[in-house]
Amino acid sequence: MTFYVENEVNAEFDFDIEKLSTMVAGRVLESEGCDYDVEIGLTITDDEGIKELNSQFRDIDKPTDVLSFPNVNYETPGDFSVIESDQKVDLINPDSGKIMFGDIVINEKRVRDQAAEYGHSEKREFAFLVAHSMLHLCGYDHMENDEAAVMEKKQEEVLSSLGITRD
Repeated sequence: MTFYVENEVNAEFDFDIEKLSTMVAGRVLESEGCDYDVEIGLTITDDEGIKELNSQFRDIDKPTDVLSFPNVNYETPGDFSVIESDQKVDLINPDSGKIMFGDIVINEKRVRDQAAEYGHSEKREFAFLVAHSMLHLCGYDHMENDEAAVMEKKQEEVLSSLGITRD
């Protein structure tokens, strides 16, 4: 797996963004049984940057904490056999041979604000947002209560397995 990190706002945390993101994303892919070598883009931005993307792609004119842009079109969440379909040609990066899995955009301000609001570390909040987004890149959603429950359980399992807790 390759993570391409673009830190638009030069955000500094007391953890290594790329190392933490790679660890969390790797655990999500492992837990979901994804054996493909993937590329993921991660952008760290601010309220204005994410508001613009949210408006452009979701018609919601306000900032949010995280956005996910999956490249794979799943019939069933976590069923990676779809990558072997006609989609594969469009998913492979011709330069690296890896699957272009998708992009994650994280709002630095929301990481800090939500960590304070929920009473846990910025590292935990950042890891949570990466896990959440990775599940979206794996085809999961949370529009319905049952879907949200599945995502919440998977997120907590991944973070707990890495020892990233709310303390």
